[in-house]
Amino acid sequence: MPTAVPPQAAPAAKNAASQSSNQKRKIICFSDFDGTIFMQDTGHVLFDSYGCGAKRREILDEQIKTGERSFRDVSEEMWGSLNVPFEDGFDVMEQTLEIDPDFQSFHKYCIANKIPFNVISAGLKPILRRVLDKFLGEEESAHIDIVANEAEITPDGSKWKPIWRHDTELGHDKALSIAEARKEAETLCADDGTVPLIVFIGDGVSDLPAARNADVLFARRGLRLEEYCVENKIAYIPFDTFADIQREIEKIREEDDEITGGKGVPARFNPRANLWRRVSSKNAVPTYVVNTPSREDKMFLWPEAFSELKTPGVELTEMQVQPVQS
Repeated sequence: MPTAVPPQAAPAAKNAASQSSNQKRKIICFSDFDGTIFMQDTGHVLFDSYGCGAKRREILDEQIKTGERSFRDVSEEMWGSLNVPFEDGFDVMEQTLEIDPDFQSFHKYCIANKIPFNVISAGLKPILRRVLDKFLGEEESAHIDIVANEAEITPDGSKWKPIWRHDTELGHDKALSIAEARKEAETLCADDGTVPLIVFIGDGVSDLPAARNADVLFARRGLRLEEYCVENKIAYIPFDTFADIQREIEKIREEDDEITGGKGVPARFNPRANLWRRVSSKNAVPTYVVNTPSREDKMFLWPEAFSELKTPGVELTEMQVQPVQS
């Protein structure tokens, strides 16, 4: 298994640079849902059982990977293939889904220590909420904010239609959602003298836009996000279960205790996060394109320019850059 690239000290990061030696960080967690909190994909469970079926879904997934069709376009076909009432569809998810064995303990830890925990997903919010209510209980589930797409589902289940958060090829711009959350957190933190420390937890390359805007990144061990981080020298912390994440979060809290006691300076800020926060729109592509490690990365950050759909598009020249040194 590849060795993780350790989180880097970040004197160049704006937040860290401006932080005084006695300023505590307010930890705010964001997590992907499918493949991260739950081992399976909620949409795939539904499509395979009540929609287009596994074979057609695999063909559609490949169309996304090759750039033949956009994520949003393919997703609309998948959701549109469903013909099942919501509750009946949930029955099969309840029987199939497996939650990370340590997630509930981690979430209790977040509640006890007043650490906000948010789900950020390309899925449908009503489904994610219903699953969390069932597996955690409604009282605990209520502590989790869900940033995802809404949906229109007819009572008889004959129509499932995503209501996308953003008018993009991805439908939900996770980078924009994280940026909005950071801005809100900075406003709130100004009142108590803290500075936000954005944590993101994910498993796949589709999580990269959000991960790029985080200060601390956790990638599920052995999956595509970890592979991508290793390939592109992106700082991350691997995890097998949420117990690993809890231990690292506790270390960060201990670091803050040392900071306020005058014993240290915070080190866990992603030095590249501020760059990626500035690169927040497709208009910035020509200026910052050289800072993007690969075409796969660019496809997720600026799908309009780099998805390589079969319709003619703008061609931008690849440029090789040196990885950030630890």
